[in-house]
Amino acid sequence: MADQRLVADLVVERLLAWGVHRVFGYSGDGINGLMGALRRAGGDPEFVQARHEENAALMAVGHAKYTGEVGVMTSTQGPGAVHLLNGLYDAKLDHQPVVAIVGQQPTTALGAEYQQEIDLSALFKDVAAQYVQAVLAPEQAAMVVDRAFRTALATRSPCVVILPHDVQVSPAPDELPHEHGVVPTVPQWRPPRVVPAEEDLEAAAAVLNGGERVALLVGQGARDAGEHVRAVADRLGAGVTTSLLGKPWWDETLPTSCGVMGHLGTTASGWLLDSCDTLLIVGSNDPWTEFYPAPGQARGVQVDLDGRHVGNRYPVEVGLVGDAAETLAALLPLLREREGSDWRSEVTDRVRSWHDLAQERAEGPADPLSPERVVRALTPRLPGDAQVSVDVGSITYWYARHLTLPPGVPAHLSSTLASMGSALPYGLAAKLHAPDRPVVALAGDGAMQMNGVSELITVAHRWREWADPRFVVLVLHNRDLAEVTWEQRETEGDPRYDASQTLPDFPYAAYADLLGLTGIRVERPEDVDDAWDRALAADRPVVLEAVVDPDVPLLPPFPGGREKLDSFRRGLAQEDDGDHARALLDEQARQEGADPD
Repeated sequence: MADQRLVADLVVERLLAWGVHRVFGYSGDGINGLMGALRRAGGDPEFVQARHEENAALMAVGHAKYTGEVGVMTSTQGPGAVHLLNGLYDAKLDHQPVVAIVGQQPTTALGAEYQQEIDLSALFKDVAAQYVQAVLAPEQAAMVVDRAFRTALATRSPCVVILPHDVQVSPAPDELPHEHGVVPTVPQWRPPRVVPAEEDLEAAAAVLNGGERVALLVGQGARDAGEHVRAVADRLGAGVTTSLLGKPWWDETLPTSCGVMGHLGTTASGWLLDSCDTLLIVGSNDPWTEFYPAPGQARGVQVDLDGRHVGNRYPVEVGLVGDAAETLAALLPLLREREGSDWRSEVTDRVRSWHDLAQERAEGPADPLSPERVVRALTPRLPGDAQVSVDVGSITYWYARHLTLPPGVPAHLSSTLASMGSALPYGLAAKLHAPDRPVVALAGDGAMQMNGVSELITVAHRWREWADPRFVVLVLHNRDLAEVTWEQRETEGDPRYDASQTLPDFPYAAYADLLGLTGIRVERPEDVDDAWDRALAADRPVVLEAVVDPDVPLLPPFPGGREKLDSFRRGLAQEDDGDHARALLDEQARQEGADPD
């Protein structure tokens, strides 16, 4: 059988035909046929072993985000398949094309309550709603793989191929018979050109030209449209804010860049969306609707490749279904030029005020370190060819508010699913794709204890293969699930619940040393800059452990954040040790212009 071409070999050949050169996963008896085919392929595609199937799935999603290609993951049946779900949902909610190839028990055993037997089609039917299919015959294999890839690309969603073990090791047909019930396919898909109708472009231009205070909200749909977004913003004299997913695709160094919007956004973005009379949404489906203009405040135009998103967050007047770059290029000649408007001047003033405020907050009192100070210190040091991965938790706030990305530096995170533990898997995917570029992964200690500590083993295992060994992991060590702590105070006015929020202590930097990496622990503000310099100049991966204050408030930007103050204060009033956090909260509220309690 070793010399015979098997269905598993055919599947690997099909992966290569689709341009797949890396598969993330974990082995097991249900997928051993595919493992044998990958071994026979001689390293192309490369198999990347994660420490857990969830992390492998997150790596595949990270690969899709950093490269724009389809990310591929694999696992055995049963528990391995179940573990993939989190990464698959991450792809579904952030609209990323991934394909999972999942093993299954032999077809002869299905329905027998066999060991590790799960109805995988039922398991995956929600997360892979666009396409999930079991291969039940060798003649079916190429077609199923092709359809999974085409569907993933066309719908930007996860798809699942289920491979029973007996089918994997069956002889592959040399060619398909030309007969009824056999479906030949080819591994090919090309993106369409999608541009709105001329009358729709004219209607959108009429709305935008009629506005005096125009704002742009830019999302990940603007990934390949940066120059077009800037041209439209300049033509309209608009202020620009981004969604969390849109942050890497807009130049935040521009004077009209108001930063990220929403609960974890900036005061400039809050002011922009509260003050505009016209809103242009480009490639964003950001869920923070309370931070959008109030319905009726602003006329709206939306550009999105997926028509299901048009009007989904804000009652726009004109929805343009089309590719962002193509649509904005067609819209630009229809827009009137504005020069020297009072609105643009006010936007730039608000942006300057936000940067001053952010600097003031980063330098504010904290015990022992301000997490804002630690993340903000990375901005002037981040290499122009870096790749950034970000975890979920309070670190996301500090990334959104304090890290200005150099143009062209990608940064990704689990946004809509908001799954903790994604920074290390994402960072590894980025590094494996571009081993000659430095990676900076930003994580909190909760996320590190969830997935990150285990994937440091993968970093230690692989780093000597990388042309540029720099892989810096910042860990904000505060022994608290800080975002959830502040949410407990915010949502119900409840106090911090120690049993759920306190994390066990762990020596992150010392653990890096144990793995043969470099560990740097910093506890004093005066040591932060030097710590970053050392980490980014090291000859191997680094864990930079910053011991930070968990009580630095996660206050949303005003005006939306004003209503949260009373809840925060009610929660803190019930905490015996809440005085420090309350003082910091009151100071931030004062900076926002709120009256003291």
